[in-house]
Amino acid sequence: MNTSRRVRGFLIAAPVLVEAVLLALHGPIPQDPEYHRFADTRALAGIPNAGDVLSNLALLFAGVFGLAALARFPRVETLRDRRVLTPYVIFFAGVFLAGFGSAYYHLAPDNQRLFWDRLPMTLAFTSLFVAVIAERASQRWATWLLLPLLAFGALSVLYWRWTQSAGRGDLRPYALVQFGLILCIGSAVLLFPLHWKPRVSLVWVVAAYVLAKVCEQLDAPIFRFTGFVSGHTLKHVLSGVAAALVVGTLTPRPDLKE
Repeated sequence: MNTSRRVRGFLIAAPVLVEAVLLALHGPIPQDPEYHRFADTRALAGIPNAGDVLSNLALLFAGVFGLAALARFPRVETLRDRRVLTPYVIFFAGVFLAGFGSAYYHLAPDNQRLFWDRLPMTLAFTSLFVAVIAERASQRWATWLLLPLLAFGALSVLYWRWTQSAGRGDLRPYALVQFGLILCIGSAVLLFPLHWKPRVSLVWVVAAYVLAKVCEQLDAPIFRFTGFVSGHTLKHVLSGVAAALVVGTLTPRPDLKE
């Protein structure tokens, strides 16, 4: 691997390193107790908070859709290399499990249930980043990164739950996983452009997820404006759309060079 490629590889990590420094300077970030107060609390057919619960069907569908696509692609495309295929399998499995975890949480929102919402999400964040590295930069790097990043993602949520139970909650490691890796994916897209044109650009995946986070922050205003759907419900739907769009990026590709 030439020096230029190695330097660009290190630069991919620049956003997460900058965020880590800023978070360290910021100090612990406890869970806001108001986080569990969502705008739409309407029940439907005996299901409490039905909008936020049932909208997780979008994540369940995206997970199944992605896993079904991966089961077909290795026979007809070039996802035969396990270093590329494995992180995608974990990603879609994580999305599927996040649908269950999020639905369970929204039935009765509290910190204990929120743990099961966030844990599978770390599988999705970390594995998607590794998949992007495998496709664009180096399959060898992806092999080295997969298990450590999966472990760090799980530990970030365990650390939050432990500190929260001790009365000094700290979301900084989880924030690093969720936001830092998304920024690193953006760096990888810029620093290692593809030499082929996928059906769906990864930019659309990131854009859909960013829009989902915007809707999450505007939960109550969107509910007041529409009168029938909340921002958090839309966040689940758009997150499912973002995950499903990943399937569109899985187009025929040349073998990567190390």
